[in-house]
Amino acid sequence: MEETYLLNVEGVKKKILHGGQGQLPKLQDGSKFTFHFQTLKDDFERTVIDDSREAGMPMEIIVGKMFKLEIWETLLSSMRIGEVAEFWCDAIHTGMYALVSRGMRRIAEGRDPLEGQKHRCGMGNMFDYHSTGYEDLDELQRTPQPLIFIMELFRVEDPSAYKRDTWAMSKEEKLAAVPVLHSEGNRLVLRREFAQAAAKYQEAVICLRNLQAKEKPWEDGWLKLESLVTPLVLNYCQCQLELGEYYEVLEHTTELLQKHNDNAKAYFKRAKAHAAVWNEREAREDFQRVAHLDPSMAAAVKKELKQLGERMRKKHVEDRKPTSQAGLPGCAGAAGGVCDHLCAPQPPPTHQAMPCAPAGQQSPGVPAGKVLDPGVGVGVG
Repeated sequence: MEETYLLNVEGVKKKILHGGQGQLPKLQDGSKFTFHFQTLKDDFERTVIDDSREAGMPMEIIVGKMFKLEIWETLLSSMRIGEVAEFWCDAIHTGMYALVSRGMRRIAEGRDPLEGQKHRCGMGNMFDYHSTGYEDLDELQRTPQPLIFIMELFRVEDPSAYKRDTWAMSKEEKLAAVPVLHSEGNRLVLRREFAQAAAKYQEAVICLRNLQAKEKPWEDGWLKLESLVTPLVLNYCQCQLELGEYYEVLEHTTELLQKHNDNAKAYFKRAKAHAAVWNEREAREDFQRVAHLDPSMAAAVKKELKQLGERMRKKHVEDRKPTSQAGLPGCAGAAGGVCDHLCAPQPPPTHQAMPCAPAGQQSPGVPAGKVLDPGVGVGVG
């Protein structure tokens, strides 16, 4: 079945390759299209530029969220579920395709799609780039030209039918999501599901950071959001301590303390992370700051310093012992016995870093309220 249509849009032609089912979907802001696409040059060979099937994942677009290639929303709006259509689009509609394709390719490669991009409009970013990193896309950027898009529409979902990613939420939805995510994280902590809890706290932080990006740093709106960010980061760090991700804790507590250098709980968590990776001097300094800033934590600090001293003494004794022939199981020279030598800790496993704060801003956090107990054991607020 091939029928050619001229949509009510200048510079666009549509050819239906396979008919769809039912009526045209009813759309509203927040509706989500899920589809496969193929992009071809309008040349004799119909050279393929991109194919979402080869990338292994379908494409998704949220209606009304200012997708850089606006014409795609128009094209998809003309399709029925299950329809396959070919669209010819003039160069007036395809000038941003190189940037869109660059982002999609980076995602398929497991890279950050926004790496190197400045915070400005799409056209401004296009002129910032000397190269997209892909020769074929550089050519499209230098010489805008008509392109052919072959699309297969799988489904259209109402906003209430799917869980929206943070970037697709409105300001009100993000603010409403934060306390919910905070509570979910606390419940997961009580069940000692620390990795899942950390993901909830992290998602709440992302919501707040996105909102902070639209505020002027250190003004009232920004400060109010920042007051919600800090306890979320502390809860996230407590989970990472439980998971043994000590360098993750050092990174985020240090970033937090650069902005809030009187936060005793951040010093306490950083001290514990330093102690875990044998940074004795740094751990002692941070524990002393905790006792100075918050006398109510003196007992917890005393206990941690005692444990640190015992661990360091044991390590010094073990380090002075001659190397044993037995060795650790798996160590060089192991003879099947259990090694009594205290080996230095190995670097922690690779972790999923929290997203960076927007330019000119620093770390984030959570709704105000009681956070994870920085003392012995794990608590929730």
